[in-house]
Amino acid sequence: MVHPTPGRRAALGVAGAAVLLLSLAACGEKENSAEPGGATVSAAADSNLAAKVPDTIKADGVIKVGTDSTYAPAEFLDSDGKTVVGFDVELFNAVAQKLGLKAEYESAPFDSILPGIESGKYEVGVSSFTINADRLKTVNMVSYYSAGTQWATKAGNPGKVDPENACGKKVAVQVGTVQLDDITARSKKCTDAGKPAITIDQYQAQSDATAAVASGKDDAMLADSPVGAYAVKQSNGQLEVLGDIYESAPYGYAVKKDQQAFAEVLKEAVQAVITEGSYKSALAKWGVEAGGITTSELNPSA
Repeated sequence: MVHPTPGRRAALGVAGAAVLLLSLAACGEKENSAEPGGATVSAAADSNLAAKVPDTIKADGVIKVGTDSTYAPAEFLDSDGKTVVGFDVELFNAVAQKLGLKAEYESAPFDSILPGIESGKYEVGVSSFTINADRLKTVNMVSYYSAGTQWATKAGNPGKVDPENACGKKVAVQVGTVQLDDITARSKKCTDAGKPAITIDQYQAQSDATAAVASGKDDAMLADSPVGAYAVKQSNGQLEVLGDIYESAPYGYAVKKDQQAFAEVLKEAVQAVITEGSYKSALAKWGVEAGGITTSELNPSA
């Protein structure tokens, strides 16, 4: 999810997956997206990396992860309504295994995850967090993927939405995301030019934003590029992407600011799964190879 300051996208309806089939959208119902075929990606533990994990983290053998499970295909609930799946999950599981640990996921509203990291409730935030200057003020961030923003609308664009001139249109975004900042700035340009403001409908769950477009309540939506593309793919031809992907930026795992050593070894673990190939396998399984990176960084300049 490209996200702004303390949040990106994330969860009122934790019970729903991040994308709806159109036949259910009109009724306001959600359908969980099944995990794609293919073997579960795994990685062998690296004893040298495992030895570098701080004792406070590895004492119980698990990494406590906060995630907003409404953002398919990155992180969303499987058909059982409980298990968090997605390419973010698959990839981080491999990273945790490289450290000789197991990741345990707790679903939470997107804008509550970073505060949860700061308070110690979670040891890592894995939720498509775009790395930016505001977030780097409060947490360490380890890069692992790259995504931009993508618009989407109903097939045929019946609302005649132009991303560069959406004045007067109704646009759906998730609360706390960079897309909210984006559309707010675009609306201001409209009003500054004497044109109608953009009606910005904010949703706690990305799945609800997608449903609003599918049902015709909103004319278009903005989301992270892999999420927008996945929503379109799952809509059975009822949605389409609009315009090009823009403002690509890295996603990062969020770690408490005083856990520098843990952040460092997390970066090494990401690099290890990139090097050994499990990284590529995880992205390929979910069809999101386009955002793959070759080098993980700790707190890259944003």
